[in-house]
Amino acid sequence: METVFDVIAEPSRRAILSMLAASEQSVGEIERRLQMSQPTVSKHLRVLRDAGFVEATVDAQRRLYRLRPEPLKEVDSWLEPFRRFWEAHIDALERHLDRMEELESAQKKRRAGSQRRGPHRARTNRSKGETQ
Repeated sequence: METVFDVIAEPSRRAILSMLAASEQSVGEIERRLQMSQPTVSKHLRVLRDAGFVEATVDAQRRLYRLRPEPLKEVDSWLEPFRRFWEAHIDALERHLDRMEELESAQKKRRAGSQRRGPHRARTNRSKGETQ
């Protein structure tokens, strides 16, 4: 029996899981959207079904496949420490960007203030002997 990670290591299976996360699909719909042959899609669906990732229901003459999220809990648990790692780094980045935004805002205020004072000084200089 393949592990959860062996099953999702295959890019075509991940693509199928992504499609099924949005809605249930027939084999034909998966074939068309992923541009894969019917035997290839069926092979991947069999692996996904055997591993518990998908289940099929019969609708007239076609099988509809839907995602079963339970096997993904193992992946989710495995990813948790990495999520905490990235959250800490993302929080640090967010604090840095906030500081940069505050600094930029303060610089804009200083520039706006100096621009208001700048023309006033020029008029003052002109009034000391220059005419406009």
